[in-house]
Amino acid sequence: MDVEPAWEAAGWERLAPRVGRCRLPVWDCTAGLVVGDGAALMIEAGSSLAEGAALRTRAREILGGGRRVTHLALTHPHFDHVLGAAAFAGVEVYGAVGIDTVFAKGRDELCADAVRHGVDPRAAAEATDLLVHPHHLVCGEWTLDLGGVQVLLANVGPGHSGHDLAVLVPGADGEPEIVFCGDLVEESGEPQAGPDAVPARWPAALDRLLDLGGEGARYVPGHGAVVDAAFVRAQRATLAARFGVS
Repeated sequence: MDVEPAWEAAGWERLAPRVGRCRLPVWDCTAGLVVGDGAALMIEAGSSLAEGAALRTRAREILGGGRRVTHLALTHPHFDHVLGAAAFAGVEVYGAVGIDTVFAKGRDELCADAVRHGVDPRAAAEATDLLVHPHHLVCGEWTLDLGGVQVLLANVGPGHSGHDLAVLVPGADGEPEIVFCGDLVEESGEPQAGPDAVPARWPAALDRLLDLGGEGARYVPGHGAVVDAAFVRAQRATLAARFGVS
């Protein structure tokens, strides 16, 4: 891509020439977009089919020329991150190993959780009925070549959930690395530990995030403003003390 996308004009926060994110309403969930020369990766799908469709449309404003999202990464199997996946027809979907089992066996609970948090019951039922299972399950690391930019998908969990995936976009031309953390890191509130969290291993997952990005990276939480390595280290210390682990 020869021309830097006009991120702000399309309602995105620019993080690097080829990388942006937006904060979705209600739950302040972050969705990311990485633009390559021949492909584009969306990170997270939103909380409903309508939200997924809106993300798809907003991505097209950046991509231009009739291009569309070709890849979708789901950082973990919670409703506000995955229920819009079916709106991205024809994309290659990635998730951490085990997320497929959650989708297959925990669909009713996923729907119920969405309803408990305020999603319209009919919209939640439709989204879970059409829920797209990942085509590619990441065990260790997986490199995506989007054309002009390579993205690393890393299975860094468990922690916030049993199946946490991080996305690293390497820095170029003096830009810092960008790490999409999912809900392993949260800035707009305290990290949430639901019934599928693995507290004893959460601090170690944050260590892996820090190893991925390094000291100079920009870390993108699942909810809230972009943070630095010092914030991630501080949140690691807080979680370790909260759960009594090292």
